[in-house]
Amino acid sequence: MHTIINVGRSFGSGGGFVAKAIGGKLGIPVFDNELISKTAEESGYSGSLFAHGEEKSLFSVSSFFASGRLSYLDSGYVNDNVLFNIQSEVIRQIADKGDAVIIGRCADYILRDRPCLNVFVGGPEEYRIRRLMENEHLSAAEAEKLMRRKDRTRETYYNYYTFGAWGQASNYHLCVDSSILGIEGTADYIIDFGRRAGLVK
Repeated sequence: MHTIINVGRSFGSGGGFVAKAIGGKLGIPVFDNELISKTAEESGYSGSLFAHGEEKSLFSVSSFFASGRLSYLDSGYVNDNVLFNIQSEVIRQIADKGDAVIIGRCADYILRDRPCLNVFVGGPEEYRIRRLMENEHLSAAEAEKLMRRKDRTRETYYNYYTFGAWGQASNYHLCVDSSILGIEGTADYIIDFGRRAGLVK
């Protein structure tokens, strides 16, 4: 059984850093936007298809395909649903190949028929705003505006494709507040939980 950990996160919670810390501690690859794009390219698609991450977009086939794998599309465009299907195929390929930590992209839903550890990393708004102010060099107002916009985008994307509720505890094995234990401590906690649950080697 492969160790597959899917990490959802609210913006500013440090969930991406937690995912990378988990990967480092377990010695397994972490798939963020960049590595998922690379995997897509290896599969014959252009990584540019995934440049916008968890945002709904419309792409031109002629501009973004590295191969003619979807040349049957009469419209000349990749709509949101086709893009999601391609992304799902790429994520399944990642899970087939070996252990992985996958950040966002509805991976918990896409891999719902497999034994995975599904985690959501969140945190209080004040904590997330403070992190964004420090890391992105923003004012409090700018940080809050960015946080709300990104959260709204992720929620809309997730809910649309999964018919679920982004960040709702019942969709995950574990929801954790990263402000309590910090990045490293949260990663350790998730790994311990996963091992106890028999989902992490």
